[in-house]
Amino acid sequence: MTLVPLRIKKGQDENIRNGFPWIYAGEIIDSSELALIPSGALVSIENFKGEHIGIGYYNSLSQIACRVLALGRADINTAFFAERINTAKAKRDKIISIPYCRLVHSEADNLPGLLIDRFGGVIVIQVGTAGMERLLPVIIEAVEGIINPETIILRNDNASRKLEGLKQEVKIIKGKISGFSKVLENDFAYLADLLNGQKTGWFYDQRDNRKMIADMAHGKTVVDIYSHSGGFGLLAAKAGAKNVTLVDSSQLALDMALQAAKNNNVNIDCVKGDAFAVMDNLAKSGRKFDIVLADPPAFVKSRKDIASGLKGYEKVARLSASLVENGGILFVASCSHHAGRSAFNKAVMDGVKKAGANCKIIKQTGAAPDHPRHELLAQNEYLKGLLLGII
Repeated sequence: MTLVPLRIKKGQDENIRNGFPWIYAGEIIDSSELALIPSGALVSIENFKGEHIGIGYYNSLSQIACRVLALGRADINTAFFAERINTAKAKRDKIISIPYCRLVHSEADNLPGLLIDRFGGVIVIQVGTAGMERLLPVIIEAVEGIINPETIILRNDNASRKLEGLKQEVKIIKGKISGFSKVLENDFAYLADLLNGQKTGWFYDQRDNRKMIADMAHGKTVVDIYSHSGGFGLLAAKAGAKNVTLVDSSQLALDMALQAAKNNNVNIDCVKGDAFAVMDNLAKSGRKFDIVLADPPAFVKSRKDIASGLKGYEKVARLSASLVENGGILFVASCSHHAGRSAFNKAVMDGVKKAGANCKIIKQTGAAPDHPRHELLAQNEYLKGLLLGII
């Protein structure tokens, strides 16, 4: 198949040859051929002289106008995706012994715009770009050949699809699913709503951070703010925490946590409400905890939100720090890739100071290893955690 050439301006090709996976709109030489192809179509990436560099897919609607699939020549077909997905699976198999993990993590697995999460016999696919949308049939065929899952769910309701001119939808394309699904992580059987829950239904990226907290939780009082379905709090309860309180605005998420607690013979308390209001009320009542966890949703969804989002993290830190016993532990996380680690750390530390507390940094954390970072994309380091000792 002959592909439309996408030529990049002089001096812009070195990054691509070195593995950078994106080509921005301003780096591309305009052409009538590019203007006529549909969003997401495959293109032959060339330098300004017309020399071939690689293959990608193009979308004029996006500032990241082209995403690189392969350097050199390649047939972008089922075999191509099978090879990439098998490589990603082999990496996960070395670090995670059970089939519950992120199987494909976009650019870090050389499949930009594609996320695949595995929940035993259920596969959840999330596509964020027009290029991967057009390639979805061969992606599914590759997944079928490698894993042959009982159920495949498309969770294509992520907000980034709007920027690519794509509709948002959730659908089951193979098998069936009813009620909550089991998620095995850190020897605990959680429950997740894979059709209606946030993102792909579960946050595997916090796996190691949950274990870190659980390892400190025995005999301690714990509050899990923005608990969703109890990832941190339930594992802390299993580890022998004296008391665990979950706080979330979603009754559905709390119901999942309560059912999982019952299934695993652990006890938790739940408080439904806005996190800021609940933290404020707990502080006014004089309630204190040995371990306070705050893992809010992304406050910085775009560059224009950076200032307001950082104020949000500062407020989270201020309110949550006020709930920590002297000598206790505070863990605050951010999943906003637009908020850099230094800016996030400063916002958290400023919040702790405004709560009238002093602290020391015990550890800075990131995502679990099934969420690798592309070595040239700082944006891949989206998850940031700060473990503090309050003194």
